[in-house]
Amino acid sequence: METGWRFLQLADSAFPSGGFAHSAGLEAAVQAREVTDSAGLGRFARDALWQAGHFGLPLVRAAHADPAAIPALDARADAFLANHVANRASRTQGRALFATAARIFPTEMRPLRAVAGNGGLKLHVAPLSGAVHQALGLGAEETLRLFLWTAMRGVLSAAVRLGLVGTHEAQAQQAGLAGALEEVLAACGPLGTGSLAQTAPVADLLSAAHDRLYSRLFQS
Repeated sequence: METGWRFLQLADSAFPSGGFAHSAGLEAAVQAREVTDSAGLGRFARDALWQAGHFGLPLVRAAHADPAAIPALDARADAFLANHVANRASRTQGRALFATAARIFPTEMRPLRAVAGNGGLKLHVAPLSGAVHQALGLGAEETLRLFLWTAMRGVLSAAVRLGLVGTHEAQAQQAGLAGALEEVLAACGPLGTGSLAQTAPVADLLSAAHDRLYSRLFQS
C-alpha cells in the first residue's frame, strides 16, 4: 500500500485507535465553567496542541528514530505524567493503537511486537505512535503531523459531543487551527526528550478532577 493512502487510513476517524473515548480534559473544563463557548474552546484547543507538542512530539520523534528505545521512552512518559487521569488515558490510547495496528497490519507490526509486546511496559501513546507509524512506513514528518492532528481532532470531536459547539463550528475551528498546528510543529518537532514540559497546568489540574465529576461522558 502506498504510504499516502495509509496515512489517510490512520488519520481517518474510522480507524479504531480509542481516542474518541477521551476529551483531553475538556469535559472537566466545561463542567468547571472554564470553557463555556466557542472562543473558550479555541483557547483550550490551542493549549492542548502546545501541550501535545512539548510532551508528545519529542517522544514520538525519538521512538520513530529508534523503535528499540521504546522501553526507555515509555518509562520517561510514565514518569512525566504525574496526573493519574492523563497517565491512564495515555496508556489506554497507546494500548488501543498498538493492538489495532497489530491486528490490521500483522506483517508490518511483527518486529515491533517483539520489542513492545513482551509485557512489562505501560505502552504510552506518544512513544507508541512514533514506533507504530514508523513500522507502517510513515516518515518522521508525517508521523509528527498525524500525532498533532489526532490531538486536535480529539478535542474538537469531544466539544461536539458535549454540545459545546455544532459540527460546522467545530470544522471552522479546525480550519482556523491550521496556523497553530504549523507553529507547534515548527517549535516542538525538533525537540529532544530532555525538553519535555507541561505548558497547560490549569488544564492538567482540571483533567485530574475528571474522576470526581458527577456525570461523565468520556474516560478522561
